[in-house]
Amino acid sequence: MMSNQRRVIVPATLSLALAAGTWLSAQEPKDLPPTPPPQQPRGVGEAIGETVDGVVQGLKRGARATSETLQGQYQRARTSVHEMGVQARVYSRLHWDKDLNDSKIDLEFKDGTVTLRGSVKTLRAKAKAVELARDTVGVERVDEHLTIEPDSPGDQAGPADKSKT
Repeated sequence: MMSNQRRVIVPATLSLALAAGTWLSAQEPKDLPPTPPPQQPRGVGEAIGETVDGVVQGLKRGARATSETLQGQYQRARTSVHEMGVQARVYSRLHWDKDLNDSKIDLEFKDGTVTLRGSVKTLRAKAKAVELARDTVGVERVDEHLTIEPDSPGDQAGPADKSKT
């Protein structure tokens, strides 16, 4: 018949280890301050990690600066295209109007303001140029510096102009 009993040797080994630990602690001098843990020398991995972190932070700063610069350039280009579109609309309206065929009108557009310079044949043509510019989408204000050409045969006032003279 076999026995299911086993012997356990662990308690004897454990008691030997405890006794050795007690003997070692008795050997240490009690008047010395505790020894601080030794400082780990900075490893190559840490140095590389710090360098990579610095490079990544620099790239992020550069990307932000580039993004802000590109946004500014985009806004300026967008404004310029918008202004060119408004200026082209005003030019087209003035150029194709039959009352202004013989007129010499230069125009500038900036920040919502159209500036008209040049000469027209009649007071009616001058009023028509200002009205067309003012009624163009995107125009907020019209600065008119137009002159009426003197001694021109078309300098006769129209019906609306006769009431003013």
